[in-house]
Amino acid sequence: MQSKSSQSQGLLLFKLTQLQNFALGTLKIQEIVPYQALTQIPKSNPNVLGAVHIRGKSIAVIDMAAAVGYPPILEADRDSAVILITDCSRITVGFLIRKVERIIECNWKSIEPPPQQLGHKTYITGITRYEDTLIQLLDIELLLAQILPDDADTAIEITGVQKGLLQNSHILLVDDSATARKQLENALTNIDVPFKVCNNGNDALAVMKACAAEDNPIDILVSDIEMPGLDGYELAFEVRDTSFLANTYIILHSSLSSSMSVTRATEVGADVALTKFEAQELVNAMLRGASKK
Repeated sequence: MQSKSSQSQGLLLFKLTQLQNFALGTLKIQEIVPYQALTQIPKSNPNVLGAVHIRGKSIAVIDMAAAVGYPPILEADRDSAVILITDCSRITVGFLIRKVERIIECNWKSIEPPPQQLGHKTYITGITRYEDTLIQLLDIELLLAQILPDDADTAIEITGVQKGLLQNSHILLVDDSATARKQLENALTNIDVPFKVCNNGNDALAVMKACAAEDNPIDILVSDIEMPGLDGYELAFEVRDTSFLANTYIILHSSLSSSMSVTRATEVGADVALTKFEAQELVNAMLRGASKK
């Protein structure tokens, strides 16, 4: 099975410096606009340059190079720069970059995890090559979490009986973004619910098969949709297509604010599709799965 994400999503290649090549999945990008004068935003993060006004909407603009640790784009160079307008985690934001290279088709199975020596605080979620050039995929969720943090109260309302249901369920969390994994882990740790965790779909499928072989199958799978290698759609399809895994309750989530993500998730057999991390919404979905055991 080839997933919808593999078929339809390309990579936008761009530069933050004169040498390094970076990319974002095209589904996260709404449009590309030339640099224009920005309105200052008081008390904003130092990497927020200001706001741009597009079709009556004010959108914060972030210096992406500075945000990931490279020299900032100087004011004298901004006239030749462009702004990527992205839609991620239900947040519309602009990223100032030096130059757009091109959009290419991409086989997401060919994208590899970043080298381990980069550590856990890297802004890279994967690497690939194009015409013998190394391309680094940026972790936009991590950037947004650090620069525009969500200060909403994340307390979870759950009864003792409900907690017991989840504690007696075998739960697996899967996400290639360290930021997203931490959010998922914190949500369950805070209510004292045990879980397993993987950072890619291939490992998750292997864990599920191993657990089933030990007669301790995964009851609830919570997986990101956009992942290099085996993505969430494909993972859900494989689970539904494997007889001894098919009863797993599947929750797919994505930072893409798109109805297409929800529709495709249903098509491949997911029970629930979420388009932004909200701890209470996640736990409610998991409780629906636990009650079906």
